[in-house]
Amino acid sequence: MAHYIGIDLGTTSITALLLDTHSGDVIVRETIVNDTETTSAEDRLRGRSEWDLDRMISKVFQVLRTVSGRMSDDYRLEGIGVTGQQHGMVLLDDRTQISGPFIGWQDRRCLEIKTPGATYLDHMHAQGGDDFSRSEYLPARGYMGSTLFWLSQTGRLPYQMHASFGPDYLVSRLNGKRPVTDSTNASGSGLFDVMDGVWNEALIQTLGLPIAILPEVQMPCTWSGGLTADAAQLTGLSTGTPVTVACGDNQASYAGSVSGYEDSVLVNIGTGGQVSVYSQIPIRMEGLLVRPYLKTGYLLVGAGLTGGRSYGVWEQFIRLVGSQVFDIKEDIDMYNRLNELAEASSSGGGGIHCDPVFTGSLKDPQRRGTWSGIDDTNLTPGHMTRSLLEGMAEQFKHMYDTMLSNGVQERTRFIGAGNGVRKNPLLCRILSQAFGLPIQIVRHTEEAALGAALCASVASGEFSDIEAAGRACNQYDQVT
Repeated sequence: MAHYIGIDLGTTSITALLLDTHSGDVIVRETIVNDTETTSAEDRLRGRSEWDLDRMISKVFQVLRTVSGRMSDDYRLEGIGVTGQQHGMVLLDDRTQISGPFIGWQDRRCLEIKTPGATYLDHMHAQGGDDFSRSEYLPARGYMGSTLFWLSQTGRLPYQMHASFGPDYLVSRLNGKRPVTDSTNASGSGLFDVMDGVWNEALIQTLGLPIAILPEVQMPCTWSGGLTADAAQLTGLSTGTPVTVACGDNQASYAGSVSGYEDSVLVNIGTGGQVSVYSQIPIRMEGLLVRPYLKTGYLLVGAGLTGGRSYGVWEQFIRLVGSQVFDIKEDIDMYNRLNELAEASSSGGGGIHCDPVFTGSLKDPQRRGTWSGIDDTNLTPGHMTRSLLEGMAEQFKHMYDTMLSNGVQERTRFIGAGNGVRKNPLLCRILSQAFGLPIQIVRHTEEAALGAALCASVASGEFSDIEAAGRACNQYDQVT
C-alpha cells in the first residue's frame, strides 16, 4: 500500500494529512490555526495583510511531526505534495533568506491612490494594456504582480531580490533548493502567459519589473527534490523523501473534490469561494478566470469573495450588537444561532435581497455589499441572514450561468466542498435549489491537502494523471 502526505499552507489554518491511495482513506490528519499574521492595528486599517512566513513554516514542521509520529511502521511513504494560499508573496535575497514580511492575498496596498482618482492598480492595468490579454485575468489586489508593481512604484523593491509564493518557499525549506513554481501558481501572479505556459515577458517589461525576480516555472505534479537532513529531523520523516513542486490551492481543491471532470461543477466555500469547471480548452469570459490545471486543460473559475468571510462580517456585526448594546460577554455559537433564525425565515428573505460583496470583487475592488427591500416587516436577524446566504448562492449561480452562456457544456453533477458548505446544511439546500441539482458533499474535509497528496501520487507514477488519482480516492458522504 502506498501512502502520501499532503500539506495545505492555508490562510486560516495549516493542514497535513496522510492518504492511503489503496483505500482512498485519509489515515492521519492534523490541522492547526495559522496565527502568524503580524499586521499592526494601524496597518490593518490601511488594508495591509502581513505575515511571519518563517513562523508559518515552523507550524508546518509541527503538523508534519505530529503526522509522522502517528504513522505505522508498515506504511510506505512515497512522497509529499504541497499546496497553499495563492497570490501572496515574499521577497528573498540571494541566499534565499526572507527580506520583509509575507504579503498576503488579502492585502490592499495596490488600491492606494497614486494620482487623483486612480489607484496603483488602475495605473498598472493602464500601463500593461493589451499585454494583459494572455493573463488569466487582469490582476487584482493581493496578486504577486500587483504587489510587485506597488513596491516598484513606491521605491520599495530592493535590487536583486527574488519573489516567491508562500507554498513555493515552503518546498524550498523542505528540499534546500531555491524556490521554483508551477503554472497553477504562476498564473495567479497576473504576470503569466496562460496560453503558452511561460512568464509574460512583454508585460513584465512594460510594467518596469525585472524578469529575473520571478521564479523558474516547472511542470505540475513533478518532484522538486528530497527532504534535507535538517527538514527530516524537524519533521520526523526520512531524509530524501520526495517533495513535489507546490500547486495552486484552487486546483488542488478541485483535484481533491471531483472524480468526474466532464460532468461536474464544483462550489468550494471557505474564507472565499469559487465555482469551478474543467475545460480542455481555454474559454475567456468577462469577470471569470482561466487557470492552468494539473494536467492538460484548464479550470474555468468564478472566484468570488462571497464565502465564509462575507458570513463572518455579518456574524461579527451581530456579535458587536450583543456586546456593545446589550453588554453580552459570554461566547455564543453565533453561526448556529443565525442559521436557526434563517431556517425559520421564509425563502427570499421576506423580500430582502443581499449582494454580499462586502470587500469588493476581482472585477471591481471598490464594489461594496448591499441589502435592499428592507421594510418594517422583514428587518430581522433571520431574514437578513437568509437573504445573505441566498445572495451568496446567487453569486455562484450567476458565475456558472456565465460559463454556460459562453459555450461550457451543462453539468449533471453538483459537488460542494469546503467548511462553508459542509458545516451549513441550510446553505447546502439553498445552493442545491439555486443550481437545480442535488448537492454531493465531499467526504474528506481537507480537499486542498488531499489534492496535494494526489499530486504526489501522480509524480510517483502510481496514477497516470490527476483525474485518475481523483477517481480512485475521492468519495462523497451525502446527497441532498
